[in-house]
Amino acid sequence: MAAQTTPNIPSTSGARAGAGRSRTLQRFVVRGFGALAVLLVAIQFVPYGHSHTNPPVLAEPAWDSPQTRILFNRACADCHSNQTTWPWYSNVAPISWLIQHDVGEGREAFNVSEWGRAKNKGDEAAKETRRGDMPPWFYTPIHPDAKLSAAEQQALIGGLVATFGNEDEEGEEGEALAAPAR
Repeated sequence: MAAQTTPNIPSTSGARAGAGRSRTLQRFVVRGFGALAVLLVAIQFVPYGHSHTNPPVLAEPAWDSPQTRILFNRACADCHSNQTTWPWYSNVAPISWLIQHDVGEGREAFNVSEWGRAKNKGDEAAKETRRGDMPPWFYTPIHPDAKLSAAEQQALIGGLVATFGNEDEEGEEGEALAAPAR
């Protein structure tokens, strides 16, 4: 006696269940993107990050050379002076919040437009640049002019040391002009 086999007929109830899950997932995704869009519009009304002021330049340091000033302005001045260039995306939250924070923090630590004020950490500028901490890694891809060649970086570090001094202790003087490999 031969075993009876049943024909392989697709179940319509399973197809309906799969289509229902697909529609539920689609609704979830559409609602998620809708909620995200509403949130992105709503955060534009948060008042932080829209104050793009450039206070007046009170005093500048006595730069050791015009080249140091030019290199500094190219790579550092957006955050470390009162002459910030505010790009269009600095008006779009949440990016505007990050930019406002970085510029505020940079100006507070070291601001060449307010030279002579207390707690202006110019002597740390060469060390930060030498270590590769300045400009920050996330700054140069969107500001390609700030990317310095190895020779320009060496010249900037030397100029910063000549202009502001060197925070490094004795024994580290030999590496004062050494730039990190990039």
